[in-house]
Amino acid sequence: MKITRRHILATITLATTLGATSMAQAADKVRIGLPTKTYWPTTIAETAVRQKLFEKEGIAAELTIYRGGAETFEAMAAGAADVILDATSLVSAGRKKGVNSKVLANAAMGYYGWQLMTLSKSTLGVKDLNGKKVAITSAGSGSDLLALWTQQDKKIEFTRVPVGGGGLVPNLLAGNVDAAVVYSPLSFQISKSGEARTILDFSKEVPPNLAAGWIALDKYVQEKPQLVQKTLNALYGALMYMRANKDASVKLITELYEIPAEIAALEYETIMKLETDGSMDGPKIAEQLQLALDMAKAGGMKDLVPAAEIISTQFKPVPTKF
Repeated sequence: MKITRRHILATITLATTLGATSMAQAADKVRIGLPTKTYWPTTIAETAVRQKLFEKEGIAAELTIYRGGAETFEAMAAGAADVILDATSLVSAGRKKGVNSKVLANAAMGYYGWQLMTLSKSTLGVKDLNGKKVAITSAGSGSDLLALWTQQDKKIEFTRVPVGGGGLVPNLLAGNVDAAVVYSPLSFQISKSGEARTILDFSKEVPPNLAAGWIALDKYVQEKPQLVQKTLNALYGALMYMRANKDASVKLITELYEIPAEIAALEYETIMKLETDGSMDGPKIAEQLQLALDMAKAGGMKDLVPAAEIISTQFKPVPTKF
């Protein structure tokens, strides 16, 4: 076969193009850290994947589910995750320890679906937990923050037992702990089944505050601002998709977490309460974030930097069209 100079140049050009494309694809992958499996951030991220919203933004996403908020934050600090959903108080505490990150987008203004629960057969009330054991996901997580808040608000002391997100319900039902801080839809599921009962509803008891947000390290934001913007676009596009498609969303929740459709429907109502704008701009946001930090401080967290130091107004999610 005759090989001409044109063939050689064409081959080199093709190889160079393919190599560049491969490098671009590798550079455009975002690693998203999620605090636990059966939780609304995971639902949103999975929706974005299944509706190909990351692809529509021209990026790829790798989802990693951790055992709790603290472990998720540590993963970001170690460079194992790029963009995470977590408690905003961890960002404030982290800056004092050299983990420089910021809240990029507002995700939730409350602890929707979070409940302090005991076994149905238990006669314990909140005050009776003094000296008892209460399960949380991990130290420094959102569940830990709520446990600390409960101790401070109710003037009681109990032992916080970290069991991971997947261990909350099993340890409660097995009687290994006296109560547990449980998030939805798990809280809905074990309440509906009659296995456990709520003794404190955090969504009603805790004052509104910027409880959770999408977070990234300052260094990552500086190096890849466009990738961060596209990631937020896809995530908020997923939220908008869910709001517009109840039946499909309830079905996805049912399949993801292997729960009854009626429980998935309750979880869908929780997702409907999430923030759709995501913007971190404006005095109201700063006030709500400072309330979250004040709550954490009252619960016992120390060395927290002010809200103004952990707010990033660089991004405003533009939901990806579905």
